[in-house]
Amino acid sequence: MADPASPVTNFARLYHLPHVVIIGGGFAGIAAARGLANRRVRVTIIDRHNFHTFLPLLYQVATAGLEPADIAYPIRTIFGHAPNIHFRHGAVRALDHERRIVVLADGTEIEYNHVVVATGATAAFFGVPGASTHALPLYTLADARRLRNRLLLALEDADARAEFGPVALTFVVVGGGPTGVETAGALSELIKITIRRDGLRLDPTMVRVVLVDLSTRLLAAFPERASSYAARELTRMGVKIQFDRSVVEVGANHLVFADGERLETTAVVWAAGLTVADTLAGTLSATSGPGGRVPVEADLRVVGSADVWAVGDAAAVAARGGGYYPQLAPMAIQSGRHGARQILRVLDGQATTAFRYRNKGIMATIGRRAAVAKLPHAGVVTGTLGWLAWLGLHLFYLVGFRNRLRVMINWTWRYFDWPSGPRLIVADAETAE
Repeated sequence: MADPASPVTNFARLYHLPHVVIIGGGFAGIAAARGLANRRVRVTIIDRHNFHTFLPLLYQVATAGLEPADIAYPIRTIFGHAPNIHFRHGAVRALDHERRIVVLADGTEIEYNHVVVATGATAAFFGVPGASTHALPLYTLADARRLRNRLLLALEDADARAEFGPVALTFVVVGGGPTGVETAGALSELIKITIRRDGLRLDPTMVRVVLVDLSTRLLAAFPERASSYAARELTRMGVKIQFDRSVVEVGANHLVFADGERLETTAVVWAAGLTVADTLAGTLSATSGPGGRVPVEADLRVVGSADVWAVGDAAAVAARGGGYYPQLAPMAIQSGRHGARQILRVLDGQATTAFRYRNKGIMATIGRRAAVAKLPHAGVVTGTLGWLAWLGLHLFYLVGFRNRLRVMINWTWRYFDWPSGPRLIVADAETAE
């Protein structure tokens, strides 16, 4: 006899309710599910990972500042209090709009009344030959672990070769946006601390971090003052910045610029942009917005659909005044919440309302005690104050008390000193999904 208090029994009791399927367990998908938790709907979250990843801190996992578990949290645990929410581990292959069916990769079909597409984005390689094969993107937890392995293995290999003479290493970060700036700064710090604390027989002056960007300044979405500050701080940390450089080829141990220059590399970190062209969202419409994002109506319904919604990085949401809203975590969270509210309004027979993005500002950390923040009512904040603002905001959005506590302790320790840190080469990282 089934336990009347079991999750299976509770969810079965809700079978008569409208079924909302949320595809994706990122910021937008989790926000949408929270908006539907304990409401008169049945919700299924589908994701190929059973955890939510705090993407803004991926670079710290990649550069051995945090452990993977510090920025990941089980989706089932997040919604343990909501009997109307069920998690399904799997990858979605397609949507059958006519039959209102979500088709999984294993052939399973799941019916829906409404579906929320929150599949996020992936690295955009812009057709650069060799980039998708040899460059290292940073958009999943597996990417972060793979990059950390690559960096630490390169340092260990160089240390072994240093017995026979000086060894030169060149790590290249492609892209001068927040991810590129944060990764370049953290990588520079990792190299210095690893050489000093772990006793590597390497000359720090022969281990280079190069940041290249097609633009003429870093952090193009920030004011000029913030860009200049970031460039000065990275330069002080030893990062070589090259502007107006277009990468046209990436090889196993080199890259080539548009002017024909060939640069020998130890590893290439790709932080040049995002696209949804190769995700489920990229198949939902004959037309697309920037980065392949699916066009949506003002209420976040996919154009031409009555029951398919797109939120977060997957959606091309037109902004007031022209253009589109940015692919940022606050935007993903707000759109996920709005999408959930609109589904409830439709189910209640009410008219939907247009989405309005509330600008919470943008931030980027450059290194320990250095960051830039553009805040709506406080202008540009830099230095330690900006760093503390960055820490506070990220701790606020991080899911799970244990994760917040672990990260806070780690960051507090690093403020005063640099601990040994999780500089571990995990053998299975190369094969992780």
